[in-house]
Amino acid sequence: MKIALDAMGGDYAPAVTIEGAIETLHDFDDIEIILVGDESVIERELDSKRYSPQRISIKHASQVVMMDDSPSLAIRKKKDSSIRRGIELVKAGDADGFVSAGHSGVVMATALMILGTSEVVDRPAIATIMPTLNEPFVLIDAGANILCKPHNLLQFAIMGSIYCRTILGRVNPKVVLISTGEEDTKGNELTKETFKLLREADINFVGNVDGKDIFTGDFDVIVCDGFTGNVILKTSEGLADALVKMLKREIAGGTAGRIGCLLMKPALKAFKKKTDYDEYGGAPLLGINGTCIISHGRSTAKAIKNAIRVASDFAQKQVYNIISSVIAKDLSLHERMHVVKK
Repeated sequence: MKIALDAMGGDYAPAVTIEGAIETLHDFDDIEIILVGDESVIERELDSKRYSPQRISIKHASQVVMMDDSPSLAIRKKKDSSIRRGIELVKAGDADGFVSAGHSGVVMATALMILGTSEVVDRPAIATIMPTLNEPFVLIDAGANILCKPHNLLQFAIMGSIYCRTILGRVNPKVVLISTGEEDTKGNELTKETFKLLREADINFVGNVDGKDIFTGDFDVIVCDGFTGNVILKTSEGLADALVKMLKREIAGGTAGRIGCLLMKPALKAFKKKTDYDEYGGAPLLGINGTCIISHGRSTAKAIKNAIRVASDFAQKQVYNIISSVIAKDLSLHERMHVVKK
C-alpha cells in the first residue's frame, strides 16, 4: 500500500508527522509513504532520520492550510496546499489513501470535491472508534455534518455497520441511535423519524441509547448527527485525561499514596492505553470514493503511525467500494431516500 501523508498538517508538523512516517516504515514492511508538503522543509527533517529511501518519497506542495482558514477560502485560494495535493494523488491512483492531521473541515470539503461521494450517499461522515468497558464501538458522525436529516442518519448507520463489520470484524454489528431515552417516542423530531427508518433498514438496529449507557452498553455502532457526535468525542477525550490526572493526584500524596501509585501503575498504564487516542490513530471519512483518514490536530508520532496503518487497512479491504456497492444494490433504500427527501 502507498499512503500519501500531509506532512504539514497538525499542531506539531512537520517534525511529528515525519517521525510518524519513519516509525511506520520501521513497523510495517508493506507500506510506502508519500510525504506531501514543502520539499525543502521535509528534506531538512529527513536529513537526521534513518529510513529506507526506497519506501518514502516527496510530493511538493507550496501552500499550507492553517487551522483558522475557512474551508471555502482554502479551497479557492490554496490550490497548491498539502491537503489538496495529497487527495489528488488518491484521485490519480498514485496513492492508495490519504492521511492528514490538518484542518478537518478542509480535508472533508476537498475530498468531497475531488473524490466525490459513493452512489446514493448524500454526505460523507466521520467514523471514530471509541473505547468502552467491553469492546470498542464506532461513533458516526463524529463531526462532519452539523445539520442532518433522517435519511442522512440512515446512511450513516449503514456505512458505520459496514465499516464495523469489515475493519473490526464484527459479524452482525449492533446499531443504536443516540437519543434522550430508550423508548422510540423519546428524542426530537430528527431521532424519532430516524428511528422509523433504521427499524426498516437491512441492518441490526437494536434501538435507542441515551448518554449514560454510551460506554457501558452492548452495541457496536452509535449513530448521531455530527454536532452531537463531536460533543461526545471531545467530552470523552477531556474526561479520560482528567480522570488519569485526578487518580494520580489522589494517590500520590504521602508515603502510602506513593506505594499505592507504584502498585497501581500497571493498571493506570493499561487504562491510559485503552482510552488513548494515539492507539486508534485516525478516523475514516466514509461515503467518499477513496480512502481518507482524518487525524487529531494534536496527534503524536504514534498517532500518525496508527493513522497510516488504518489507511492501509481501509484501502486494502476496499471499504469504500463495499459501502458503494451495498447501498447501490439496496433498491428499496434508494426509493426510501427519495421519498424521505421529498
